[in-house]
Amino acid sequence: MSIKEQLPVSGTFFVQAILLLTGTVWLGYFIEQSDFGQILPAFALLFVSYFWILRTANPQIPWKQYLYLAVLLRVVLLFAMPGLSDDLYRFVWDGRLLSQGINPFDHLPAYYLQQGQEVAGLDQSLFDALNSPEYYTIYPPVAQAIFGLACLLFPKSIFGSMLVMKVFLIGCEILSIYLLPRILTLLKLPVERSLIYCLNPLILIEISGNLHFEGAMIAFFLVGIYLLLVGRDQFAGMGMALSIASKLLTLIFMPFYIRRLGWKRVIPFFLAAAVLCFLLFLPMINGVFLNHFGESLDLYFRKFEFNASVYYLFRWIGFQITGYNYIAVIGPALALISSIGILVFAFFHPGHNWKGDLKYMLFGICLYLALSTTVHPWYLSLPIILCCFTSYRFPIIWSALITLTYINYSYQPYQENLQIVAVEYISVGLFFLWEVSRHSDLRLLYRKKFVE
Repeated sequence: MSIKEQLPVSGTFFVQAILLLTGTVWLGYFIEQSDFGQILPAFALLFVSYFWILRTANPQIPWKQYLYLAVLLRVVLLFAMPGLSDDLYRFVWDGRLLSQGINPFDHLPAYYLQQGQEVAGLDQSLFDALNSPEYYTIYPPVAQAIFGLACLLFPKSIFGSMLVMKVFLIGCEILSIYLLPRILTLLKLPVERSLIYCLNPLILIEISGNLHFEGAMIAFFLVGIYLLLVGRDQFAGMGMALSIASKLLTLIFMPFYIRRLGWKRVIPFFLAAAVLCFLLFLPMINGVFLNHFGESLDLYFRKFEFNASVYYLFRWIGFQITGYNYIAVIGPALALISSIGILVFAFFHPGHNWKGDLKYMLFGICLYLALSTTVHPWYLSLPIILCCFTSYRFPIIWSALITLTYINYSYQPYQENLQIVAVEYISVGLFFLWEVSRHSDLRLLYRKKFVE
């Protein structure tokens, strides 16, 4: 007898909810970044529960009940200090500068430890907690505004500042949960697909738990898509501007709108997006902003390495031939290739409607990540949200496998486990090829209603 046959419908939902709540509290409140021995079983519990829900969600249980559960899981994480990421401390550093009227793009963090340059709240202990103190900040203005507000309200409390940021991000996630079924309805797709994003464990932990601003980027991106679907182009442009000003990544989708909207609609859309982006960045712009912000972006492509795929292959080839790491050349070259590929997807893909556009946006962002030098777990937020609008499910498998990269933080000193990286990308690549070859969906794991 199957689990589903043994349990009544209400009991099934109750057990699923308890398992998700247990895993969420466990990961959110009791696990540190270096404790992979607990990270692995906690994520395993969450993903087993998640796949169980996607496979057995019963029509007798209103799908909205699962959305209420998704909101509850996020609210539960409100008071959890980020355990798997230390980005919070850079958020607080930037926020304390902003709250005192200082542009965080002006100087490197070490500048404010020099005699005569001290700023209240920026001390050695906070500096020591920063993960990249040798680089200029890279966070765009919407994120910076929340940092500044959080530190204005709680100038001396990291925990208090974190709460303000959490309230904002959880609010953004609730907005995404609200909009996603409505967008699916407009696209004539099953609203139950919203559970793919709303209950995904990686999304839960990385956004509401670890405080990554991909949550804001996704929410405003969905605002833009929804408004485009209902014909409110200028307001849609404003939504896209807020998304870009939260995290820059959705900027890569702008070429797709040219083909879908046509010049008559896309010009006011682009104008609204450009004007609001300019206004949002304007308070940050001064004589050094472009140089310092550009330097940080350049370093991202030329120096940072984590969980890459194609780049690691080229790096290995370079080492075999010359004995040197040519990231300064390979990184920008791969970025150029991904840019060309995204443009090809945008202007020449065979789709004739929004469903086709969203599918090739998924392919575009996955191409970008496949050719990137750095792929942190929370970077998968866009592939996960986009796969809700398509018949492809490989981002879900990727979201489970990428959690294995947390093993790297358990090593002293830190090192990257390339065997784990190989398992991750080979598995995801094979699964993707299987989906492409079948031109259908994962019917072994998901009910038909989730993928048609």
